[in-house]
Amino acid sequence: MRTAARVALTEGLECVTLRRIAEELAVRPGLISHYFPSAEDLVAEAFAVAALGELDSLLPAERPHGTPTQYLARYFALSAGEAYDDISRLWINARHLSRYRPVLRDRVTEMELASDDRLEALIREGVERGEFRTDDPRTTAIQILVVLDGLGAHANSDRTDRPEAVTRMAVTTAERELELAAGALTDAALPGAEGTAAPAPPRTP
Repeated sequence: MRTAARVALTEGLECVTLRRIAEELAVRPGLISHYFPSAEDLVAEAFAVAALGELDSLLPAERPHGTPTQYLARYFALSAGEAYDDISRLWINARHLSRYRPVLRDRVTEMELASDDRLEALIREGVERGEFRTDDPRTTAIQILVVLDGLGAHANSDRTDRPEAVTRMAVTTAERELELAAGALTDAALPGAEGTAAPAPPRTP
């Protein structure tokens, strides 16, 4: 599945076919179809593996080396820049195709909920530790993700003239909804996060 996820991420879900993945792995297509009877199943699983890899990179479930504020700042730092555009394009691709592909639609919904859950958990931890203030961590998480999705929807567009206020909309939303000082989520990123992006799934079969 790592190979299928890589193809999905770098070339698009339309390129994830039984034959293509078999060629990548130097095996007969029948071996792939043994595990995935239909191409629809393979496409859906490729998306899920790539999306989960993204989620684990951006918002790890285990966070032993920093505060909730630092991990949220890291999340925004990793979600910015051209290197993150591949995963944004994958989500655009998946949401479009899911209109016609029920199996993929279920996976998209599953991964959306997983993202909601992961960000909500981080926000809830921050509230419990007195770093954030919100009466509804779930709604706050969804608000942030909706803004990030909106910004990511322009991954195929030229954004060189985009105002900084627009680029920072997700960060600004988070700081406002969590009652943080302006700039708090820019200054608090963990070392090594700034200017980088979430790694793609491993390139091994």
